[in-house]
Amino acid sequence: MSEINGALSGLKIVACSTAQAGTVPYMLMADLGAEVIKIETPGKGDNNRGSGYLMGSTGSFFETNNRGVKSLTLNLKSDKGQKILHDLVKDADIFGQNFRPGIAEKLNFDYDTLSKINPKIVYASVSAYGPDAPDGHLPGTDAVGQALSGIAEAYSIPGNNLRTGVASVADESCGILTFGGILAAYINAQKTGKGQKLETSLVGSAFRLLGWTMTTAMWSNKPPITGARINGTRKRPGIAACFNDVDGKPFALQLDPDDWQEAMKELNFFDVLQKENLIDLGLAFESDEKKTQILSKLAELFSTNKRDHWISILRNADMISTHVNTMLEASNDPNLKENNYVTEVWYPELNKNMKVHGTPWKFSKTPANIKRAPKLGEHNSELLNKLGYSEKDIQNLIEDKII
Repeated sequence: MSEINGALSGLKIVACSTAQAGTVPYMLMADLGAEVIKIETPGKGDNNRGSGYLMGSTGSFFETNNRGVKSLTLNLKSDKGQKILHDLVKDADIFGQNFRPGIAEKLNFDYDTLSKINPKIVYASVSAYGPDAPDGHLPGTDAVGQALSGIAEAYSIPGNNLRTGVASVADESCGILTFGGILAAYINAQKTGKGQKLETSLVGSAFRLLGWTMTTAMWSNKPPITGARINGTRKRPGIAACFNDVDGKPFALQLDPDDWQEAMKELNFFDVLQKENLIDLGLAFESDEKKTQILSKLAELFSTNKRDHWISILRNADMISTHVNTMLEASNDPNLKENNYVTEVWYPELNKNMKVHGTPWKFSKTPANIKRAPKLGEHNSELLNKLGYSEKDIQNLIEDKII
């Protein structure tokens, strides 16, 4: 079988990255054909190799975030290890790291050092709080990004405590934004011949994820309506919300201001809401009491039939509605499977195919290629041979605990 030439084939990335936000950008690049060299600690590897759900020795966390990359073990506290890293960087296009501030300088892979070796290098640095934040010296995880950015309120339920969610939205959004920022800097480097340092953070990425909802909160100086997304203005309100059907199964709908009353007529809710003086959705802007009354009445009405019934009515009227999936339901939904957002990969040690993320992109000529995550040090010989190291040299590096 011939190798698939992805959209990023020919790109070389060296990454001293762990965790999720630090690895997702390069995993996505590997999916698209880039050569990604992941630097790991000899004998130990990335601390997350055993994280998540284990199938044999394979962990769902590491596998998801590092598939398709090459593993090279290097002791970066040694001069020889640093020299190998610097040699790799000489002809690399991109370098990535997400260590705590100060570590890169201490181990000689900071931007100033690497840009002297390769002036065209694009250097990506991921942190928790951002480089100029007063807490920028602190470590942080996805929970920090969610907690500090305002995401917790966006998904809050009235009357309940604010909390971070199970989906790693700060990590993932940071990884995706870093991916895009790297490619922007790379395009600029191709034009100017000069690389640059790109810095992203969990907090900044999660804050961006709030989009226009955050802008509305800042402009109005008021918190958003939570529990359901009732937006727009008092005179032109819209709604995005979830309701349970007669069997307790949830579905979602989103109605623009022009659709609200027409939708209530199509659903045969109009007369009931009008009789109880709840047909004006804009009342939700005036008081929590009115908002609660409107949502409670809608919940009562939707609980009288199956969700497929309601979804069908709204879709036939060219309005937006769909099922609310659990994670397992989503992984089996034909809308995800047929688009290859979910796929399967063969795991020889397990002797079976396993479901994994597919790719969010559809390229007509350069499709993504989903591979396995590497074993620790799997590509040591291959990569060091390319740098001119003989098998004897490599054996010496092993004995000296450099790799």
